[in-house]
Amino acid sequence: MKLIPLHIFSNKTRFDFIGTRWYGFGVSILFSLISFGVLFTHGLNWGIDFTGGVLMELKTEQSADLASMRKALEGEGLGEVSLQNFGDSQNVMIRIQSTGENSEGAIVEKVKRLLSGAVSGKIDYRNIEFVGPTVGHELVKSGIMATVFACVAIMLYVWFRFEWQFGVGTLLALAHDTIMVIGFYAISRFDFGLTAIASVLTIIGYSMNDSVVIYDRIRENMRRYKKMPMNELLNQSMNETLARTVLTSSTTLLAALALAIFGGEVIKGFSWSLVFGIVVGTYSSIYISAPTLIYLKIRPELEGEQGNG
Repeated sequence: MKLIPLHIFSNKTRFDFIGTRWYGFGVSILFSLISFGVLFTHGLNWGIDFTGGVLMELKTEQSADLASMRKALEGEGLGEVSLQNFGDSQNVMIRIQSTGENSEGAIVEKVKRLLSGAVSGKIDYRNIEFVGPTVGHELVKSGIMATVFACVAIMLYVWFRFEWQFGVGTLLALAHDTIMVIGFYAISRFDFGLTAIASVLTIIGYSMNDSVVIYDRIRENMRRYKKMPMNELLNQSMNETLARTVLTSSTTLLAALALAIFGGEVIKGFSWSLVFGIVVGTYSSIYISAPTLIYLKIRPELEGEQGNG
């Protein structure tokens, strides 16, 4: 019995991505300005990792009810409070952001008093740590360095694998994605901590992978169609990889959505930033990384033809 392949998307799409690139540029510029505006006016909602605070690890006699524990601690002048299980349902990690109103010792005593009335049975406090603002500043610096290093390393990799124009296009797309994700955190007011840095780096890697697939097809078509105008060649390359791009993005997006919806409060910001980043990364690989090749003279001998459209 001969199996008939299932084609969800046509392999012969003819979307004019290059012809509509200015709309894409306009959308990117608009959202970049919004992101910068919110960042400068409201800033980021810095998490405990960067601002400092108290980290407590405890064990309850029975399975911990995180909802009731969170309710007992919130609204008591403790600042941002984060609770999560680790190991099993009896082990709980509590992170409390330092607000400057209470000393670390006062915070610990208040937490113990509030939890004693909310949790039945004995509570074993196994570890209590204090994260100072100096450590938080170092983490901010390390996070920025990690993001910049990742972008530069990816650009050099693409430059080595293709040509320098592809590396510059990749760097622009990654800078675009980073600005968009940081703007998302500023607008949504999700905590910006180490998990936020992890989400930015994850999205950078995802976006780069998508761009490399398109770049590989562009390079292949440049060798195959030596006289084809660059506008047409880029459109053809993106249309030929469109089915792969959409299917990969859709399946990854479904996994991220499941994590965002069912993953719980602790990773809510991380999960929704992944959902947003996957959409932005797919968009930037089509409307940022590929169209910029037109302006970087990837084919000097066809420069006159590249400027059309």
